[in-house]
Amino acid sequence: MAPIVKNILHAGQKYVPITDGSKAHFHFQTWKLGKERTLIDDSKKIGKQEPMVLVIGHKFKLEVWETIVKMMAVGEVASFTVQKELVYSYPFVSKTLRELGQEQHKVKHSCTMTLHTEGIGYADLDDLISNPCDLEFIIELLKVEKSDEYEKELWQLNIEERLKLVPELKEKGNKYYIEKQYDEAEDCYARALAILEQLMIRERKKDDEWISLNSLRLPILLNYAQCKLLKEDYYAVIEHCNTVLEHDKDNVKALYRRGRAHVGAWNPEEAEKDFLRVKELCPTLQPGINNELENIRSLRKEKADKDRDALRRIFDKERDAT
Repeated sequence: MAPIVKNILHAGQKYVPITDGSKAHFHFQTWKLGKERTLIDDSKKIGKQEPMVLVIGHKFKLEVWETIVKMMAVGEVASFTVQKELVYSYPFVSKTLRELGQEQHKVKHSCTMTLHTEGIGYADLDDLISNPCDLEFIIELLKVEKSDEYEKELWQLNIEERLKLVPELKEKGNKYYIEKQYDEAEDCYARALAILEQLMIRERKKDDEWISLNSLRLPILLNYAQCKLLKEDYYAVIEHCNTVLEHDKDNVKALYRRGRAHVGAWNPEEAEKDFLRVKELCPTLQPGINNELENIRSLRKEKADKDRDALRRIFDKERDAT
């Protein structure tokens, strides 16, 4: 018997060559074969209850699925009987897929000792590990995207492609910001920062390459901090501006945004220091900074009045009690 036996259940519309980097979207059912045919998994009912998305050529744990989808046309539904030697890893793949989208699930280690004593947490999968058998996959191939037809995820990109993506994400974020689509802008900046920070980890701090990457990071970090400021996430703004000021202590944008965040977090002394430093570095901003300083004075007076009224009420309550 051949290692994989295909049986077409429903003919597809068209055949699309599936090459490395292509994305195959498909629903699947997994059946255990033996004395009885037993359903193990159905992608419409487990995990996120969404189609499986497989990026071809990226060494997915269950390699036989790559072989299977390459044999199919888009829209086709087919059954594949696969010998047990090709599906030993299926229980571990199944566990991962079942737990996708679950906010909380018990994480089990998969070392050899744990497998023998506790299994992987699902009785049917534990049985499949102990008693391997042939499996049948019923696959419905929904869609195939070539590598140039979709936006690649970060893990699919090499270093050169990641670096090329950084200015594109920054520009895209700036466009969203101008259009007041702040969530989308923040997401673009966050993705660009993630790329740069991953690349910086590979370099020695203060080496030329690290310094070059950091110079790309700081302006994006400032943009990201501005999005956080609009969301009134003041402590995040302070943290990100601190990072910028570690490397550029007189950065006016970082000082100003940190000052605004200190006001929001009610750190008036720190806010005042930042605004006075901005005023010193950039006299043309003096009118706006004077307004910020006057606002701090007004807020201080307002807070003092509230504190005084609260104390008065406490004393009045104690006097009435006596």
